[in-house]
Amino acid sequence: MIQRIQSLYLLLTTLLPFLFLKGTILSILNNNGSGFTMTLRGIFQTTGEQVSELTAKPLILQLILILITVSSVIALALFRKRRLQMKMVFIVMILAVALSGIIIYHIISLSSETHMSLIPGYRMFLPLIILLFALLAYRGIRKDEDLVKSYERLR
Repeated sequence: MIQRIQSLYLLLTTLLPFLFLKGTILSILNNNGSGFTMTLRGIFQTTGEQVSELTAKPLILQLILILITVSSVIALALFRKRRLQMKMVFIVMILAVALSGIIIYHIISLSSETHMSLIPGYRMFLPLIILLFALLAYRGIRKDEDLVKSYERLR
């Protein structure tokens, strides 16, 4: 199971969503330091250095992160059933694209409403890294499946 490189990729897609637990995902600020900060717990409106109020709670973001983790663990456990494992990794890829879309939606909606500038953080790019590792895992599983099919043809 761990001998295959795609298992390492799936392990990384399982662990990367835990980086969302602490810290800010994105910040949108104006010149005087007021603006919006998005964390996993919600979107907060900030005034200067103080966090003032919770403006929105993105529950779908939390749900997608949980589903990515659970789907990756299930795909990691299905190492003997490659076709089912490929389907689970495909689900992880769809969820990573959805997570990227939600973050982009919040960036566009918050910056266009308030005419503020985006302060990028590394957590904004984590869905793309999750998608990359899921694609690499899918490719490795597909190679294994093709190799098994070629051996069956030779029999």
